[in-house]
Amino acid sequence: MFKKKSIISIVLAIFVCIVFTACGNKATSNKDLNTTKKETPAVVYPLKVVDSYNRTVTIESEPKRIITIAPNITEGIYALGKGGSLVGRSDYDDYPTEALKVASVGSLLQPNIEKIVELKPDVVIASTHFDKAVIKKLEALNIKVIVLYGEENFAGVYDTMAKLGQIVNASEKSQSIISDMKKKVADITKKVANAKKPTVYYVAGFGKSGDFTAGKDTFIGNMIEMAGGKNAADDAIGWKYSIEKLVEKDPDVLICSKFFDTKKGIEATTGYKDLKAVKNGKLLEVDDNTIVRQGPRLADGLEAMAKLIHPELFK
Repeated sequence: MFKKKSIISIVLAIFVCIVFTACGNKATSNKDLNTTKKETPAVVYPLKVVDSYNRTVTIESEPKRIITIAPNITEGIYALGKGGSLVGRSDYDDYPTEALKVASVGSLLQPNIEKIVELKPDVVIASTHFDKAVIKKLEALNIKVIVLYGEENFAGVYDTMAKLGQIVNASEKSQSIISDMKKKVADITKKVANAKKPTVYYVAGFGKSGDFTAGKDTFIGNMIEMAGGKNAADDAIGWKYSIEKLVEKDPDVLICSKFFDTKKGIEATTGYKDLKAVKNGKLLEVDDNTIVRQGPRLADGLEAMAKLIHPELFK
């Protein structure tokens, strides 16, 4: 069963996505997989950025003091080599480990306004439907806020990384990251294309907390298919499921978080412990942050999932 910390870090990450962005599962297009490199134009300030709320925000010069209020944005900042400019983060921004040394400004939805003001940021960058009331409070204090979140697919991640690169004057690096991600996705999907598809169930929640998984309209459900599996919950919309359906499906593979003794909890839970995947050693663990966070590690998450589903193809 999920412990309190597990519910906060795993289920919250997924359900923020459910409640606010409806986690679409649009398939990766040929455009997404295009690895052709294009010349990256230099960033020119003042820079006008149209964010995900369709707000036009003007950045006068390269930000030297940045606060990020989203784990994926924090990861993006470090991937772009701009971690030294980070002066604030949310409680949930824990990767890379250097981020833990940065002052926290509170939760994703209700950050500490006073702390943000105290840190004197040049810009606050948030994601996933940052509270508009908080934006108004910060703007009234002359603090610039940009909200970045793309569609819940790889194309959305590429778009977010591209905009983030522009904002922090690291466009060339962002394009390099995007190109590497596209190549990895293309390599993985090609490798699993002709493989037999085992049925795969992603354990997002179980036991007293309720049974939750990635339905056919979720991005993680789509990632299972991209990784060479057949989503066992492709008969469901959203994330709620039932133990009765799961037992009936009896999937070949179960994938769960590697954190908080999730695997041990599943192995001891009625209904789950008798599934063939559990009995056959096919209850497999993944760093779920790489698949629920729409950031620069998403292609790594897809690769990790593909290796769990098709270890024979990655020897």
